[in-house]
Amino acid sequence: MFQEDLSRNFGFILNDVARLMRTNFDRKVRALGLTRSQWWVLNHLFRNNGATQSELADILEIEKATLGRLLDRMEQKGWIRRESHANDRRAKCVYLTEEVEPSIKAMRSAAAEMRRDALAGLSREQQEGFVDVLLAIKANLSRSENGNGARNGRTRNVS
Repeated sequence: MFQEDLSRNFGFILNDVARLMRTNFDRKVRALGLTRSQWWVLNHLFRNNGATQSELADILEIEKATLGRLLDRMEQKGWIRRESHANDRRAKCVYLTEEVEPSIKAMRSAAAEMRRDALAGLSREQQEGFVDVLLAIKANLSRSENGNGARNGRTRNVS
């Protein structure tokens, strides 16, 4: 029977690293009074401010009703506002408010600190190479998800 060394399986390692990063970030932003779901939405709105609720649900990979309830609570706290879409009155665009800016700044600072901690001891070249490899893996998986597969079964060498 084949025995795989799971301690070297990059899928397990990536999952563990992602879990540790989320847990570490949760701890760093706990004082802000944010749940993981809330900081996840705020982070994606920071990158996609003005996205429709449907777009945001797709980005976050959650059900629209679940997102709607979460946005209701965030709107009550004054962190976001929803406005009708200019071309589709059924759609609502979601925007960050000025009231949440201090929390966003604190979140961004905590995230930068966490990334520095995670990459400690790696040279600048190693850090850049690591990100290049992750981007290549993401591109390969995106092509597979879209039915295109990796180019001719090969991927670009990112050494």
